Amino acid sequence: MEAQNRLLVILGAGESGVGAAILAKAKGWRVFVSDGASIKPSFQEELGSHGVEFEAEQHTMDKILAADLLIKSPGIPEKTALMQAIRAKGIKVISEIEFAGYYSSAKHICITGSNGKTTTTMWCYHILKKAGLNVGLAGNVGQSFAKQVATAHYDYYVLELSSFQLDDMYDFRADIAILTNITPDHLDRYNYQMENYVRAKFRILQNQTAADFFIYNADDATITSQLKQFQTTTQLLPFSMNVAQNPGGFADQKQLYININKQQLTMSIHELALKGKHNTQNALAAGIAARLVEIRTDIVRESLQDFVNVEHRMEFVAKVNGIEFINDSKATNINAAWFALESMEKPTVWIVGGVDKGNDYSELFELATQKVKAIVCLGLDNQKIIEAFKDKVEVIVEAKSANEAVSFAYQLAGKDDAVLLSPACASFDLFSSYEDRGQQFKQAVRML
Repeated sequence: MEAQNRLLVILGAGESGVGAAILAKAKGWRVFVSDGASIKPSFQEELGSHGVEFEAEQHTMDKILAADLLIKSPGIPEKTALMQAIRAKGIKVISEIEFAGYYSSAKHICITGSNGKTTTTMWCYHILKKAGLNVGLAGNVGQSFAKQVATAHYDYYVLELSSFQLDDMYDFRADIAILTNITPDHLDRYNYQMENYVRAKFRILQNQTAADFFIYNADDATITSQLKQFQTTTQLLPFSMNVAQNPGGFADQKQLYININKQQLTMSIHELALKGKHNTQNALAAGIAARLVEIRTDIVRESLQDFVNVEHRMEFVAKVNGIEFINDSKATNINAAWFALESMEKPTVWIVGGVDKGNDYSELFELATQKVKAIVCLGLDNQKIIEAFKDKVEVIVEAKSANEAVSFAYQLAGKDDAVLLSPACASFDLFSSYEDRGQQFKQAVRML
């Protein structure tokens, strides 16, 4: 895209905003960064060193509305007065991923889904890296995609994409697209309409051609029914735990099979680095993508065996007086919490709560009855959780900090029990992010 001294305004000076500013400067744009909150000193320094004009703790409307193009942080909702003014002016709004895509000549492997996308992204990246490919990691994980396009040269990028990022992507094309699953999430941002959220996820397919690939979960009824209505020429590669797929991937109770390029990779599911049905699905998706870029079956097999999972996802923290503490702070929706509870094998004190995104807790009732001995609510407004579980779990207490939650959980758990932080909610009422929530939980456990 030609800069021609045009003005690019960037809303939000986090990792993605600062990265976009660096790339824009390198490509000859005039750049103005505006953040309604404070900006980290390290980011201020970075913007200054690249000669980028920025403001913090305010939005100067006349400067923002003078934009020829605008990049917004995925976290800014459309319903804000600021966004409504920008839309009314007719300014084109894109995501950092879209902008970086204008200048990237690499192959893009893109992963989205309600759950499992981070694990699948990291697993995919691990396999490509292990195979010796020149690969970058970006999107919702790793460094800013735009910054890497500006400062590095990779042949491949593995990109984790949220529905919010996909909302503001128009010309970007995924060479390989992966959709892990679709369950209700972020419905507060989609007018509580599931079909709006589903459409956002399916934007990962836009601009794909007959030379590209779509890897998807064939056991997910929402995906398969949406796919029937979707016109695409891309090559479809399903994975399933119910029906054998060729080409594609399949796993039964014992074996995992990946059929790509007329070759079959088989391995025991007991050899997979991560346990549980959802991780078998993640392994299938990552393994198919790796075989599409012609990584040898022995390297794929080895990488599926030696991968180490991401922080804040079913992360073992410590054992204190026989009580096991597990950090699953990344579980910000019902489905993620369901997977966490389903995999628990000990009586569990469950720490849950935060910013509710339109959650339907009834999906967790059966697991709560079977596995949960007490609930610790960690949020500012816990009424919905208390109402939902008061007849299912005998003990429910409220905490207003990670320290308090851990202290209550420690008192409520017995020897050989587990304490699970799997909030099913966003973190922004008490914490700056799910990472911050997970770090504070771990710190509190270490202080016991």
